[in-house]
Amino acid sequence: MSGMKEIRTKIKSVQNTRKITKAMEMVAASKMRKAQDRMRSARPYADKVRNICANLAKANPEYRHEYMVARDEIKNVAAIVVTTDKGLCGGLNTNILRLVTSKFQEFGAKGAKVRATAIGTKGAGFFNRIGVEVTSKVTGLGDKPHLEALIGAIKVQLDAYVAGEVDAVYLAYTRFVNTMKQEAVFEQLLPLGGDRLQADEGSTSWDYIYEPDAKAVIDDLLLRYIEALVYQAVAENMASEQSARMVAMKAASDNAKNVISELQLTYNKARQAAITKELAEIVGGAAAV
Repeated sequence: MSGMKEIRTKIKSVQNTRKITKAMEMVAASKMRKAQDRMRSARPYADKVRNICANLAKANPEYRHEYMVARDEIKNVAAIVVTTDKGLCGGLNTNILRLVTSKFQEFGAKGAKVRATAIGTKGAGFFNRIGVEVTSKVTGLGDKPHLEALIGAIKVQLDAYVAGEVDAVYLAYTRFVNTMKQEAVFEQLLPLGGDRLQADEGSTSWDYIYEPDAKAVIDDLLLRYIEALVYQAVAENMASEQSARMVAMKAASDNAKNVISELQLTYNKARQAAITKELAEIVGGAAAV
C-alpha cells in the first residue's frame, strides 16, 4: 500500500505542476500577441527615419557622419546583446549567447578586444561568468520596453565609437520569424553600411529645407535611427521570448499529461495487484477452514 500512496503523491504533484505550466502558457500567449503588435508598430518609424537619412546622405555627399566612417583596422569591438530577464523560454537565450560567444572567439582570434552592453539579466550574468567586460547594462525592462531606459546604455557604446575607443559596434538579438521559429541574429550596427542607408524602391527623393543646417539634422537623425534599431531589436526579442515561452510551456503541459497517464496506469496495476492478493488470501483462508 505504501507504493500506491507514493504513486498517488506523484500524480498529485505532476497535476499541480501541469496547472502552473498551463497557466503560464495562456499568459505567454496573451503577452505574445501584445508584443507582436508592439514590434510591428515600431517598424514604420525606423523605416521612415532610414528613408530620410538616405535622402539626406544623397543630398549632402560632402558630409559624412562619424557613424558612417569605417575604420582601417579593427582593434576593439563592442556588442549590444539583447537577452531576456526571465527564463523558462526554451533555448532562446542559449542560442543567442552561443552565437555571441562564437563571434567573440572569432574577434579574439584576430587580436581584437571585445566589450559588451547587456540588455537583459541573462546576458549580464553570462558575461560576468565568462569574464567579458560589461561597460553598461539594462535589466528589468518588464513586458513593455521604453526607449528612455535604453538610451543611457546605448550611448555608452556610441560615444566610445565616436571617441575612437571602439572600432565597430554589433547588435545581437533574437528576430521574430513566426510563433514556432525565432532566429538568432548578430549584425553590424556601426559603422552604418550602404545597405542600411538605402531608401526604399519607389520612394520619392525629397529636397529638404534645413533648420539650422544639414549637419545638425543629419547628426540628430542618425542618432535617432540607431536608437530605433536597438529598440526594434528589443521589441523583436520580447515577441520571440513570449512565443518561445508559450511553446515551451505547452510542451511541458503535454509532457506532464503523458506522465500523469503513465502514473495512473501504474497505480491501477498496483491496485489490481493488491486486490488480487487480498482475494487470494481470503480464498486460501476459506479453503483451510
